[in-house]
Amino acid sequence: MSILQTRRIEKDFHEGREVVPVLRGIDFAVERGEIVSLEGPSGSGKTTFLSILGCILTPTRGELLIEGQEVDQRKLAEIRKRSLGFVFQQFNLFPSLTALENVEYALNVKGMKNREARDEAQRVIEAVGLGDRQHFLPRELSGGQKQRVAIARALAGNAPILLADEPTANLDTTVGTQILEMFRALAKQENRALVIVTHDPKVRSISDRVVKIQDGALV
Repeated sequence: MSILQTRRIEKDFHEGREVVPVLRGIDFAVERGEIVSLEGPSGSGKTTFLSILGCILTPTRGELLIEGQEVDQRKLAEIRKRSLGFVFQQFNLFPSLTALENVEYALNVKGMKNREARDEAQRVIEAVGLGDRQHFLPRELSGGQKQRVAIARALAGNAPILLADEPTANLDTTVGTQILEMFRALAKQENRALVIVTHDPKVRSISDRVVKIQDGALV
């Protein structure tokens, strides 16, 4: 059974009275322990599709299944907390919280509290190489360091599905390679599923499968 699956997913947006189709009947599946790289030109629908997989956007038509169950659109927040970790391209960090606190807060939202949450946040912050920056605010971090905080936040809490939007875009080659190696280990050692939207050819080196999207359809 696929841990993440879509059936004929379509998404329309409205521009005034005009209906603009963005996704056109996408069938897609990811298995536990699998890394899928999702590629395509700008405007092809990659980020929209990833947002639907991550229960951030709802499809206009079609079905999204997580762990074999069709997603109840009334329970999206609960599903995100239980099953999904999301690395946003624009970081989405709280400016008044330190790197460690940003990760800890994400764990609090998932239901992990107090010392348990602090210890888990500490573990993933160190795993992404930010042990010496854990008490820095976002404005005190470089773009690459902010990206690593965003990645740590997604890794925390052991979500079985990780979704990442251009996770290496703001990282130098060395750090980017380290993050990709971490993603590979998470998939293969912890049996997590990863879907990575990317333009970075290095992501292919850790991917089990490359899927291309163009004009809102898989090709």
